[in-house]
Amino acid sequence: MKKEISAIDAKYEAQKIAFGPMYFQSVIALRDLGILEFINNNRKGVSISTIIEKLDVSEYGVELLIEAAEILGVVECFGDGMVKITKVGFFLLKDEMTKVNVNFMNDVCYLGAKAMTDSIRNGKPEGLKVLGDWPTIYEGLSILPEPAKKSWFDFDHYYSDGAFPSALKIVFSKKTGTIFDIGGNTGKWSFACCAYDPDVKIKILDLPVQLNVAKQNAAEKGLTDRIEFYPINLLDTEQKIPQGADVIWMSQFLDCFSKEEIVCILKNAYQAASAETRLFILEPFFNNQNYPAAHFSLVATSLYFTIMANGNSKMYSIDVMKSLVDEAGFEVIETYPLIGDSYHTILECRKKA
Repeated sequence: MKKEISAIDAKYEAQKIAFGPMYFQSVIALRDLGILEFINNNRKGVSISTIIEKLDVSEYGVELLIEAAEILGVVECFGDGMVKITKVGFFLLKDEMTKVNVNFMNDVCYLGAKAMTDSIRNGKPEGLKVLGDWPTIYEGLSILPEPAKKSWFDFDHYYSDGAFPSALKIVFSKKTGTIFDIGGNTGKWSFACCAYDPDVKIKILDLPVQLNVAKQNAAEKGLTDRIEFYPINLLDTEQKIPQGADVIWMSQFLDCFSKEEIVCILKNAYQAASAETRLFILEPFFNNQNYPAAHFSLVATSLYFTIMANGNSKMYSIDVMKSLVDEAGFEVIETYPLIGDSYHTILECRKKA
């Protein structure tokens, strides 16, 4: 049970929420103006007057941002006018997860976040309008404006790539001739499979606009003879996943859909699977994390799905996903928690007997 805080502390915490957007953008300005990097490069401390002298930023701007950074614990200020970076500031600059998350929030989500209420009310990603005119972000991924496009893919790949080495060992622990990569995106998983096993054949199933990117990437890697491309909109229940897969792979895919849609997609996979087909679901379940920073980030990612992605999906708990798997006619035969250097769990599933 959490300890009850005082009214004074509670009021302070409320102000953090009230002014949160302003403080977030002050950190962006500190970074983009080079102030935070300059302070970091002077680990023993640097004077505010030196920052003003060396950087093309006004005295007003430097003092304003340093005051905000001190409140946030990003820098530490001393009575003699010296400033030092803190561990929080260092992580903002150098920690890969933090950098990816900051860029994703700033470039993809920030302007659309004001549409949170309308997105929840309407069940649509109303904030997406700031990036483009698509019903969901997935139709526009390959043509997102920069820097949103780079930040989106950096975010997506960061939270999947760390799982791939261990995931490959799990998938290929048994002879695997053909893999269906559902929602294959840019093809990174399929390419990793081809590098791991010279004999495996891949079929990437995704929206046509996404397949165009995967095709181009496969051509550049000389893999078009081993990878097929199958255009499909899995929200259209008339479009069926074909049969013939030894493995059906879904990496960070099902969190892009509502519970009802997940069941429909899994039932589609059920009709395509044989009794021997292995279905693998790779997801960063928010309640299956080792560190509070990961849990915190994953719950925030659910809010991105609301305002920017599709208006009805989220990051799920492992228990909810297992119940949806069961509802669709599969059973989880093995759980691989937090595999490799990642935040992910793999659920290995088979059709119920």
